[in-house]
Amino acid sequence: MSDISYEVRDEVAHVRLDRPEKHNGLTLDMLDDLAAAARRVSKDRSVRAVVVAGEGDSFSSGLDFASASKERRRIMRNLIPKRSSAANTFQNAAWAWRSVPVPVIAVLRGHCYGGGLQIALGADFRYAAPDTDLSILEAKWGLIPDMSLSASIAQLTTIDVAKRLTMTGEVFGAPQALEWGLISGVSDDPFGDADALIAQIKQRSPDAVAASKSLFENTWYTGSRLSFPVEQSLQVRLLAGRNSAIARTAGLAREQPQFVERQL
Repeated sequence: MSDISYEVRDEVAHVRLDRPEKHNGLTLDMLDDLAAAARRVSKDRSVRAVVVAGEGDSFSSGLDFASASKERRRIMRNLIPKRSSAANTFQNAAWAWRSVPVPVIAVLRGHCYGGGLQIALGADFRYAAPDTDLSILEAKWGLIPDMSLSASIAQLTTIDVAKRLTMTGEVFGAPQALEWGLISGVSDDPFGDADALIAQIKQRSPDAVAASKSLFENTWYTGSRLSFPVEQSLQVRLLAGRNSAIARTAGLAREQPQFVERQL
């Protein structure tokens, strides 16, 4: 039985870490299942958004070392990068969400430590309850974060904050995380915040949303000479697509557009 649940409701894929009795401590199977869930979303053109959360009181307390240590050979295999990308299994569990062509929102509460934090940072947006505490906890174990945090945190905060949190492993609260740019918002109803954002996004063309995400994922680290061709290519594909025409027609008629499934 998987400790990752997956359900689509009203065009939204709900992915849950489902080991509440262990504060959703991550097993090696869960890492595989997270990457599989990302692939599943990518293949389902009817899905408009993803919400990733944890069952019970916490998002995730990070890697379950007691469980993982029983599978040392598997750990070593999982450290080998895949030929199709530079990511290994650990990194792919978090970074795979960046290649999903729909917005991914992580909803946080309780503990969000280590690998759990890296999965959250792999989402496009993060909404947290006030009681959320976060930590790059790998420092406690004499390690560095190796589940894609070096790429994700660079897009969100300054290098001195990244170094400090990685070197110390200190635990910090949601208000501080918001100040540092690591989360998108703090409220008593983070699921409501996620739903409100999804409702806004669903009013727009699913192809334009997919292209928007692809635009920034492929240009954030590049200069204009590399980013402009990406803009041009994506825009041409949008202009040739049905949903762009639907959006233009509805806009001119001042009507609510009725989009077809995503083409990008």
